[in-house]
Amino acid sequence: MVGDIPAPGVIMPEPPTSSPRTRKFRGLVRIDWDRCKGCGFCVEFCPPKVLALSEAYNTHGYHPPYLTDEQGCTGCDLCGLYCPDFAIYGVRVPVEAAEAEVPAREG
Repeated sequence: MVGDIPAPGVIMPEPPTSSPRTRKFRGLVRIDWDRCKGCGFCVEFCPPKVLALSEAYNTHGYHPPYLTDEQGCTGCDLCGLYCPDFAIYGVRVPVEAAEAEVPAREG
């Protein structure tokens, strides 16, 4: 068999049809603004790139990070692993619990 071309007379199975994957967990990030020195490690090493440095200053004059996209966070905690000051950490929570934590908007 050359490459991915099937031999004549060989019936290839149909690809599985399944619904799109739904996430069972959602990430939450907790940031202690007063501990942060604005090094940016958390922003640089965030796999989904949902962290950015704030324009605001903390009490020590540094720019701490903030979460730009709450739905994009996976809760992997790489931000917390790279933070030299333990000013940030990520956690995974079940989607049902995360939705119950956010009040529904009326509109």
